[in-house]
Amino acid sequence: MNKIMSGNEAIAYGAYLAGIKVGAGYPGTPSTEVMESFSRYPGVYAEWSPNEKVALEVAIGAAYAGGRALATMKHVGLNVAADPLFTVSYTGIKGALVIVDADDPSLHSSQNEQDNRHYAKAAKIAMLEPADSEEAKQFVKIAVEISETFDTPVILRSTTRLSHSRCIVKLEDEPAAVEIEPAAYERNAPKYVMVPAHARQRHPVVEERLKKLAEYAETTPVNYIEPGSGDLGIIASGVSYQYAKEVFPGATFLKLGMAYPMPEKLIRDLAGRVKQVVVVEELDPFIEEHVRLLGIPVKGKDVFPNIGEFSQGRVRRCAAAAGLIPGKIGAQPVQSQQLPVRPPMLCPGCAHRPIFYALQRLRAAVFGDIGCYTLGAAPPLAAMHTCLCMGASIGNVHGADRVKVKDRTVAVIGDSTFFHSGITPLINLIANGGNSTVIVLDNRITAMTGHQPHPGTGRTLMGKKVPDISIEALARAVGFNKVDVISPYDFKNVLETIKDHFQSREPSLIVSQYPCVLNIRERKPSPVVDQDACNECGNCLRIGCSPMAKVDGGVTIDPALCTGCGFCASVCGRGAIKARTNEGGGEH
Repeated sequence: MNKIMSGNEAIAYGAYLAGIKVGAGYPGTPSTEVMESFSRYPGVYAEWSPNEKVALEVAIGAAYAGGRALATMKHVGLNVAADPLFTVSYTGIKGALVIVDADDPSLHSSQNEQDNRHYAKAAKIAMLEPADSEEAKQFVKIAVEISETFDTPVILRSTTRLSHSRCIVKLEDEPAAVEIEPAAYERNAPKYVMVPAHARQRHPVVEERLKKLAEYAETTPVNYIEPGSGDLGIIASGVSYQYAKEVFPGATFLKLGMAYPMPEKLIRDLAGRVKQVVVVEELDPFIEEHVRLLGIPVKGKDVFPNIGEFSQGRVRRCAAAAGLIPGKIGAQPVQSQQLPVRPPMLCPGCAHRPIFYALQRLRAAVFGDIGCYTLGAAPPLAAMHTCLCMGASIGNVHGADRVKVKDRTVAVIGDSTFFHSGITPLINLIANGGNSTVIVLDNRITAMTGHQPHPGTGRTLMGKKVPDISIEALARAVGFNKVDVISPYDFKNVLETIKDHFQSREPSLIVSQYPCVLNIRERKPSPVVDQDACNECGNCLRIGCSPMAKVDGGVTIDPALCTGCGFCASVCGRGAIKARTNEGGGEH
């Protein structure tokens, strides 16, 4: 039997088939669905950890204890997890450890476009890169085998296109349910306790293991040559292989399923069969540089760009322009009729909107963070002025306040991001005598990636009810005395509270608490616009809510889009926008 699966679903299925029992991750596009899908299989444990570092440490602990474990994250999440990553390369693991890393060429939902193949090389561990969903399933099992055979973590690299595209996956017999007797933990301090004296002894082990992995790369069936024309030899891996196959159907191919270490003998074999070697790879010239170090002439980034994701059309146009295939240089694909540009904005009824509108009116310098609330930077709100990485807003505002900028300053951070990496800079602010103001936008869920639970939600990925951690209580516990919890829809109180905190000389924290309207599916009757009372001042349009539009003589509210939050009515000084008392009638 077969089933159509996305790459993320196939990775989860492969993990289940490979006997992985423990999975931990942090949601982040394009990797989120791996852990969500994995959690639905019988006999497994899956969790959303507070951040990627913790997730990897949980998986490492399971692998140290002899289990097969999975950690999932997007590419920037591997930055957060880099500390344990580099050292688990030294310790190795007793069981198996597979780390799913999903890169995001073209920055569909990310703040940078880094190429995480460099992590495998830097940490000196193996990396596999599937080209479709079927390979994604198969490569998890291969990753487990490599991990157990060579006592190493293995990175399985995906990209946005692989993670979210779908293809046919062959279904396999489910693994038999086996009751595993608890085993004693292996106590081996020289292997697992990385004090300098032990780590010095482990480094040569890592180097020797890398040599063995390089030998394995020459014989593993995931690296292979597809014979073709002697004119052109293409080296490609991952989804770039699929594009290259369509553009160069008659070429000889070296298909790399193992992105690191690379098979030098196979590369030389390919070069000996063809007149010209070309590397087709997204982002950095990772493979190309390795081929050049072997002394083999190669074309790569002089033909294909190192920015943005590829497509068949993009690869074809670049290849034609370089004379690698016949075609008119500069020929453009047929353009369909362009749709009007739809600027990104906060959802109708989003509880973050009143906070950003208030900060805009108060002309505050807003140090922002990663989440759906980052859209507060977009016009017409335009009320966020930095966005660096997860949890950076609090450290940023503390640093800015130390150079005594004349603006009112504030850090804005979401609840999931706060638990991810906002607690330590909050402690830093207190411990170093800071006096900044922090606003936590608490919508009770990890909204941007699809409403995953977090430590403040009160339930786990597996559906278990657990205590929800109070951000207010946590702030008070670390030393904040001035803490307020507000409803963002009490706009008068919002303004008064923020002004009060700005005037304070002590560090302060505001929790703006209201659940995500898309998660609770809240919908109330849309307000009514009294066009006779409207003086077209435009205040209601400046809140940037998509159901509202300018019309002759005033504004209109689309009831099909409006969630009925009533915020527009609270900013209308004329009282021209009124809440409806019934579902019928009314001018919109």
